[in-house]
Amino acid sequence: MAKESMKAREVKRAKMVAKYAEKRKALKEAGDYEALQKLPRNASPIRMHNRCKLTGRPKGYVRNFGISRVMLREMANKGLIPGVKKASW
Repeated sequence: MAKESMKAREVKRAKMVAKYAEKRKALKEAGDYEALQKLPRNASPIRMHNRCKLTGRPKGYVRNFGISRVMLREMANKGLIPGVKKASW
């Protein structure tokens, strides 16, 4: 489990990216890179990091489901994810 502060930091970054998205786009199209540098650092989408929605784990993130590989395996084995089953041959 990730610390609550780490999860909160990512949520804060996501809100800031959404807030400045239009402004960043307009500045990039205008080619005004000096004004772009004056925006907050966390307004850049590059600084966001994918985290598991359930545990906050930063590594082993599966984009299709939005959760980590560990949680994906547990939930798939319990049958909680529709359409996903354990492979057998």
